[in-house]
Amino acid sequence: MNMYIDELKIQDLLYPNEFKCVCGKTHRSTLRFCDIGSGTIGKLPERIREYGFRKAMVYADRNTWKAAGREVDRALEGIPYILYTFADRDVFANESSVGQATLNFNDSCDVIIAVGTGTINDISKTISRISGKPYIIVGTAPSMDGFASDTSSMVVDGLKASVSTTSPLGVIIDTRILKDAPSRMICAGVGDLAAKYISICEWRISHIINDEYYCPHVANIMLNSLKSCMDNLEKLKQRDEEALGVVAEGLVLAGMAMSFAGVTRPASGMEHYFSHIWDMRALEFGYREYLHGEQVGVGTLIALGVYEKIRKVVPDREKAREKVYGFSLEKWNDHLREFLGNSSRNMILQEKTEGKYDLTKWETRIDRIIERWDDILKVINELPSRQEIYDKFKYIGAMTDISEMDISEETARQTFMATKDIRDKYIGTRLLFDLGLIDEFAEELF
Repeated sequence: MNMYIDELKIQDLLYPNEFKCVCGKTHRSTLRFCDIGSGTIGKLPERIREYGFRKAMVYADRNTWKAAGREVDRALEGIPYILYTFADRDVFANESSVGQATLNFNDSCDVIIAVGTGTINDISKTISRISGKPYIIVGTAPSMDGFASDTSSMVVDGLKASVSTTSPLGVIIDTRILKDAPSRMICAGVGDLAAKYISICEWRISHIINDEYYCPHVANIMLNSLKSCMDNLEKLKQRDEEALGVVAEGLVLAGMAMSFAGVTRPASGMEHYFSHIWDMRALEFGYREYLHGEQVGVGTLIALGVYEKIRKVVPDREKAREKVYGFSLEKWNDHLREFLGNSSRNMILQEKTEGKYDLTKWETRIDRIIERWDDILKVINELPSRQEIYDKFKYIGAMTDISEMDISEETARQTFMATKDIRDKYIGTRLLFDLGLIDEFAEELF
């Protein structure tokens, strides 16, 4: 079909539809159904029978089963299922949890049902890939954007990474359940959607500097969803089911957008790397870990502040060359080891193959940055102000500052510096490094 995918409704984007795009790609999603609305858990048996499944393996944790277990159990009446509920109050998406889920998987089951959001979703995706069995996600909160993506955010060998897994067969999100979700989880969903301001901006900047693939129509899917969310904050604060559905749909579309693009660019940028590093430090040093969307929301506000300062920059090639050529990767790696402990190991190993600090590549980038600086500023100038998003977050009661997560300014400064090392994705701090300004920005911002 030849049409602009950003003009279609979510039901029109589902499998088996595919779209030949002006970007050169054929976009398709593997998601076969998406039921968002009041009472949609009641559609679960219909979906199970539609695809001929006979027995379900259900994963949940104590909180998600409390939120939706009664409704899921009622919906599965007459359909055999085996339930595994994680015993720990706090469940993390890591090797240990995947091991528990794998050991408790029953081979007689032909479909996996994940009851929950975030961690349960990530774990269930991984089990789906390991077992080869399809899975359905029954969302319990509009708190993150991984519902329909084909990756899981997992801690592997101490490094927070997007691991290739599988996307769900379908998504069921009952707005009656969302209405009772904790406020902080609803705010987290808004934070994860707001992150798309930064991710789309950085995708476009990398397209300008590095000729990275970019699709404006996939980007618009996210920006349209983001606008719908921000336009419904008053109703969302009142826990209006329709507004909750708008947020949930936007979060599902984020996963679909990543599948369409074949990369995480439409939904993840510098703001996500703040969250990844805080997760890694929590794992390594035992600090408290906050909700992904909470951390990403605060990261988004920091990133918006960064870009407001970048607007005032005039690139200076000689200053940049002095800084970049004077950079010691060896000393920086020693610092990463101190700041992140064992979690730094994979980051340091990655750089040996990625070559982010290769001087020849830098020379090519700085030439393009200076040549196209006006185009880069044009993209940055389309961002909302930090104050605008701060006010929206405050209005709904979302986190707005590192102090609310017991993160010191020094830790935030070090986090800011380390975001450029998470993986080979060109983000704001990579741009600042290339301009020779990252140290200066770090000192002024934190």
